[in-house]
This record gives sequence, structure tokens and C-alpha cells, in this order.
Amino acid sequence: MNNDLNENLNFEVANSYKRWNWWPLFPLYPYGTKKTIIKEIVPKMIWGIEQLQGLYYVAVPIRLTVVKVPNGLMLINPLPPTKELISYIKLLEDEHGPVLKVVLPTSSGLEHKIAMPAMARCFKNAELWLCPGQWSFPLNLPLGFLGLPSDRTKFLLKDGFPYPEIFDWVSLGPIDIGLGRFQEIACFHKISKSLIITDALVGINSKPPELFEYDPTPLLFHARDKGSEKLIDTLDQRKKGWLRLVLFASFLKPHLLSIPPIKEIIGNSLRPGLRNLRSHLGIYPFCWEEGWEKSALQIIGKQKPLLQVAPVIRRLVFPRAKNEFLNWLDKLSCLKGMERLISAHFCSSVEFNNYECMKLIRSIKSTDWENSEGNYNFLSVLDNKLLNLKVVPKDPLKKFKD
Repeated sequence: MNNDLNENLNFEVANSYKRWNWWPLFPLYPYGTKKTIIKEIVPKMIWGIEQLQGLYYVAVPIRLTVVKVPNGLMLINPLPPTKELISYIKLLEDEHGPVLKVVLPTSSGLEHKIAMPAMARCFKNAELWLCPGQWSFPLNLPLGFLGLPSDRTKFLLKDGFPYPEIFDWVSLGPIDIGLGRFQEIACFHKISKSLIITDALVGINSKPPELFEYDPTPLLFHARDKGSEKLIDTLDQRKKGWLRLVLFASFLKPHLLSIPPIKEIIGNSLRPGLRNLRSHLGIYPFCWEEGWEKSALQIIGKQKPLLQVAPVIRRLVFPRAKNEFLNWLDKLSCLKGMERLISAHFCSSVEFNNYECMKLIRSIKSTDWENSEGNYNFLSVLDNKLLNLKVVPKDPLKKFKD
């Protein structure tokens, strides 16, 4: 009995360290319980703190980057500050000094801005730096109403930049996306030769991220071919599930994915071994067609992460602003000594130097930026619908030309 009580207590303590009570404001998987891990990306200089986020088990890593600065630390791309996450930062503070700055370098990254007020409360002496053009949905509220204290909040560009002597800052956008603006400001840490960004570029490889070692359920759920199959944990199933998660996260509705008839979905549900929430009661509304795996491998690197423009960003945010994206890359290509990319999503570190940047520019110039074929079909249809409904403008740069 005592052993059972101890196990239950340990479980509750462990869960309390992962709890995020504000999850209803932006209800993404894994909702109110978020496992957090930390990785050293550049020894003694840069660390990545990661959690999972997603919809319907379509979960991928999201990253807060911690950078060593004079006399302390700077946090870039905030995440929900669970006790577990804060404990990692406290360990870094013990060795490197206090958190001095917290930077939200995006105006549209809801998954980061939703955590910014809570992060501000955790580090009451830190200066807060925001990308200009912040907006909220469904009501566009003043920053004070969102929990950001005006006395220690500054804006990138308008108020300068934190530590301009050791960082170069390069803005992408602003782009009018209807509800507000898309803008993110890349940060080049000259000492470590690392470019830190939010959404625009990612690197994806074939190995499931480390976070899934703590709970592989999303991989196993999507590795099945129908809802009546149990969640079986094998290395092959994890890899198969990861390929499908990448397709979902990149294209929302991959080309070789269809929705089975409702009768078939219901018929495969509630089978023995599936009558639980973990298996979603056996409800699995997906049918993968032949060739899906080859489709996934086109955007996944085998030996190293494959560098690419995030497909959703390319097709929904920048479909009529290709030159704006190219201008941003041109500026990045001029950064001296650049060696790696640290994005807020997927792989934590990707080889990215001036040569790789110029290679990416040539690739974009030679391909159909507004691609509507294959995996891009759903994104293209969605973009055209938003355009026809006048949710997004025909000229996304017009509002900001002055």
C-alpha cells in the first residue's frame, strides 16, 4: 500500500512540474501537461529548451532558445513556463547569471506570444523586447490587457535592439495577412556564428525527435492504417508515424491523404484495446494512399536535416511576396561567418552558411513559389478561398509601403 501511495505521489509531483494552466487560451496538444527537455546547442553559449505542440496528435518540437550574454542570459521565442522549464533556466542562471532579456521576435507566432505574459511574470527584472505590430485574436487588445508591463517593454527596431555589439538583427516582413501582420526578426549571434529565427526556415530529418522518447503516442497513433489497429510501439512504427506527422505539420492536408466514409470510421472504433482516450476510442479519420512515404521523403533529410522554407509560411503567408522573402535571404547571405541555423521548430541546429543561403536563393528563384500541385494543393485552395473572401489582401505589402 505504501509503495502504491509513493508511486502515486511521485506521479502527481512529476505532473505538477509539467502543468500549464493557461492552455485553454490556445488549446494545443499536449494541452495542460507539457514535457520539457533541454539541449546544449553551442557549448557554454546557446541552449534549446523544447516542448511538443500540435493538433490531434500532430505534434512537433517547439523551441525556446537561451543565449549567454554579458552578465546573464537572454531568452528568445518564449514557451509556456512550466515548473520543469523554469527549473532548467534556473540551473543556467546559477552558472551564467540571471535572465536579463526576454525576446518575442515575431508578431504572429501565437504559440510564442501566448507564453510571453507568463514568462514576464516569472522573470520580473528582465527587460521585454517585442517584434512591432503585435496583435491578438479574436479581440485586438492593448498590450497592458495582455499582461505585458509597459515600464519594461521595448520594441525591436523602434527602440533599437538588445546587445547590438554581439547580435545582428534582420527583419522579415512586415506582411499583411488580414488578421494582422506577419513579421519576424532573425537574430545573428556573431560569437557562436548562429542565426536564431522563429518560423520561416526549418530543417527536418528522418529521426523522430527526442521528446517522443518520453511519450511516443502521437507517432504510434498516426503510424496505423486504420482505427481498429492497436498502438504498437516499435522502431519502425515510430519512424512511420514521424514521416506522417511531418507531412501533416508541413502541408495541413497532404495530397495522398483522404478521409474514409463515416461508416468505416465508426466501424473501426471502440474495438477491444482501443476503448481509451489515448487511442481516441479508435476514431481515426485518415486513409493514406500509396506513395505517401515517397512524398514525405522529399522534405526530409536522410543523413542531415534538410533545410527548407516552411511550406505553410511559403504558401499561406508569402504567396504574393516572394521578393520580400528573397530580400530577407539576401541580407542573411551577407552575415559574416554564419555557420548554423537555430529555428523554433523541428531540428535544433542546421548547417547554414553563406553558401547554403545563396543555394537556397537560387532554388527559390528557379521553382514555382505559388505551387498548387501535389502536397501544395490544399494550401493553394485555402489561400485562394481566403483571397476571394478578402480575408487576405491581393497586395500584402501595400499597407506597409510607406
